[in-house]
Amino acid sequence: MIITKLSAINFRNYSRFNLNLSPKMNIFVGDNAAGKTNILESVVILSLTKTYRNGIDSDVIRFGKQKTKLKAVVKNDKKAKDLTVEIFNNSKIVQINGKHISRIADYISNLNVVIFTPDDLDIIKGSPSIRRNLLNLELSQICKKYLVITNEYNKLLKTRNEYLKILFTNNIADKNYLDILTDKLIEKAIYIYQMRSEYLKKINNQINDIFYKITGVKGLSISYTPNIKIHDYSEVELKKVLENTYKKNYHKELMAGMTLYGPHRDDFSFLLNEKDIKVYASQGQQKSAILSYKLATIPIFEEFTNTKPVILLDDIFSELDNKKKNRILKYINQDIQSIITTTDLKNISKKMLTEAAIFTVKNGTVERS
Repeated sequence: MIITKLSAINFRNYSRFNLNLSPKMNIFVGDNAAGKTNILESVVILSLTKTYRNGIDSDVIRFGKQKTKLKAVVKNDKKAKDLTVEIFNNSKIVQINGKHISRIADYISNLNVVIFTPDDLDIIKGSPSIRRNLLNLELSQICKKYLVITNEYNKLLKTRNEYLKILFTNNIADKNYLDILTDKLIEKAIYIYQMRSEYLKKINNQINDIFYKITGVKGLSISYTPNIKIHDYSEVELKKVLENTYKKNYHKELMAGMTLYGPHRDDFSFLLNEKDIKVYASQGQQKSAILSYKLATIPIFEEFTNTKPVILLDDIFSELDNKKKNRILKYINQDIQSIITTTDLKNISKKMLTEAAIFTVKNGTVERS
């Protein structure tokens, strides 16, 4: 999967840009706040229909304008698709080959991306919700069913939480309805648990080797930690564990007025030689661990979708020594498209630079060097 053309009108600090991208490495060079990250953000919006940065979608509209329009030509197996996302103050329109797409689930997966940003250190340092959102983002791109099931789970979860509050305040409320909601929630939860468990196993099959190639250190792994004890991810066992958990904790959830158990409380952690990397590793090692995680997703995307994602790397070189910089570039400089931002090209292998497309970003303009 590659982006051949990328364009924007009234997007962030750009009045417009129209770029022809290399099928391999694309490097955008410029000072801080010049607009390099905005290029990556436009690709993410074309992939997921929403920004990954804080704020609301309409924040991306250039100041004083009514809408922003993003377009990309994406090639996959020699077939090209035109993707368009238009964002207004209170709405957005997504199109494939000029045809309006009403369901986001029918749009996502036409452009798969893996993105690394400086804020990704929060994946290690931040709350469990950040890591769950990461899992949902990645699994939704490779499996439409996962996106649908997760949305259904969240709707059921909201309804169940509301009904727990009703049961707590109303003695004549029907508990049978809660049991129906619980059974439906369990059905969705089983699928989510199985997908997440299998996905993180596949990550673990790759992550240590990648981390070693980048850092020269071995022993990186991922530990999946649901908030209920699960020893067997078979459907039968998961159903039994979940049914027992909800039955046993009915009064606890009733008092809390919310569902306390399930995949919406999942977490996972990074371990380096069995020690929590959040506590026992340097910031450089943490950054390399997250990057290794992101790179480990590439073969999984390929397995599920028969194509590789586009790799987006925002300011990956800060806090990394020259050896690690070039190891990372060497690793991603394979048969895959990457879009990279940096403030300078110092100490980057000349061979890699000659093979890459270099773009200069300055004062809201971008030009190929």
